[in-house]
Amino acid sequence: MKKSLYHILYFISLGLIGFACNPLQLDEIEDPNNPSVQSVTNNASRSQIQFVLTGLESRHRGYVTNVSQAWNTFGREIWYLNASDPRFQTDWLGQGGRVPDRSYFGFGITGGGSYFAPFQAILQAQVLIDAARNTNSINEAERNAIEGFARMIQGYQFMIPANFVYENGIRIDVENALDPGPYVSYEEALDHVRSLLLQADQLFASAGTGEFPFTLTPGFNNFNSIPALRQVNNAILARANAYREDWQGILSALESSFMDLNGNLQSGPAHPYSGPPDLFNPLFYVPDADINTIIVVHPSVLDDATPGDNRVTEKFFERSQPVLVTTDAGTLQGTHQDGRWPNNTSPIPFIRNEELILLKAEAHAQLGQTSEAVEAINIIREAAGIGAYSGGTSQQALIDEILYQRRYSLWAEPWGHRWIDARRYDRMDDIPTSYDQGSIFRQFPHPQSEISWDQYVGD
Repeated sequence: MKKSLYHILYFISLGLIGFACNPLQLDEIEDPNNPSVQSVTNNASRSQIQFVLTGLESRHRGYVTNVSQAWNTFGREIWYLNASDPRFQTDWLGQGGRVPDRSYFGFGITGGGSYFAPFQAILQAQVLIDAARNTNSINEAERNAIEGFARMIQGYQFMIPANFVYENGIRIDVENALDPGPYVSYEEALDHVRSLLLQADQLFASAGTGEFPFTLTPGFNNFNSIPALRQVNNAILARANAYREDWQGILSALESSFMDLNGNLQSGPAHPYSGPPDLFNPLFYVPDADINTIIVVHPSVLDDATPGDNRVTEKFFERSQPVLVTTDAGTLQGTHQDGRWPNNTSPIPFIRNEELILLKAEAHAQLGQTSEAVEAINIIREAAGIGAYSGGTSQQALIDEILYQRRYSLWAEPWGHRWIDARRYDRMDDIPTSYDQGSIFRQFPHPQSEISWDQYVGD
């Protein structure tokens, strides 16, 4: 039977491993703070289900730091300057001919949040599903609500490694951690994402119309009812359908999402941060601090901004002194830092109304529905203070405009939108490298640790 590193991740993802003290025949003492997998998947109590659910929300944000720093560097939305380790510049920017290989920058840093962490969340979601299916402590409607939430998180998380390794493919059959399935194509992975999100939608539909039966973190404030969670699920489906080039599917999903053409563009669920014993917001840096490890705005983003764009003043903080980091590949200078977060406990949204409106514009443009596309574009432009769209109305012109607006509306969000957008529209050459003399990466290989594990267990 073929095994893989998912066997390891299955247990690590939960923090539910018990350790023997020594080889002597001592009685095993169970840690009440780290119950075994079996204990939460065999007639779990409501408190145990809550424990796994809260852990899943924590796992759900495990990608944020790495994806925000790395993917947004690949798309030249930012530079992640790090004076103590030049590889964040040289390797991530592809300077000096550096290319991603299976040991690329010790995949724990570059691939941890982009590859391993999502699978940890996926596997923890499966434990939550198993716990809900095998207990008498909840009713059928509650069971459907819990499984719907878990499937929604799985759908979201599968998109992360799929976009990271892209044409190299990912495994989607990971429910049996001892016997995962083969790698599948990017298209098959996205079809699996769609299937999970459609399952979640049906489960939510069978869960009633009241509040979610367990406690969610403040990240789901305003989205903690069954109907609201169903809207979040459809918002994620709209993003997935954009990658699948299912333009009508985008519009259908948006109709059942929380998209509001007249609403707050910032509205949406978020990853919460509250400080010890929880985490701080990993993207917050004290404004104008004397620091040389920081996310800075890529110079091209400043160069290409429309005069008077509110997003520039709202998102970019101009430093009194630039940050300078010098490596053997040259010097990088950051004049502006991320100004989106008021403090180190600010929540980080993972999908927003603004993105949904831009997805609507893109779908209409692709379907040749010009007036609807322009209407959606103008909502974004007017909010940015740059006036109504007056450019061409060919499909190409509208897509150009939509991608430009996505560049500023979705700047440096924990998803690497510009990197993915450039790839899906075959515009990788549009990403500038003149400021860093680097390269643009299209995709990444599977980490060496996974290949080695597969070879080991296959022998």
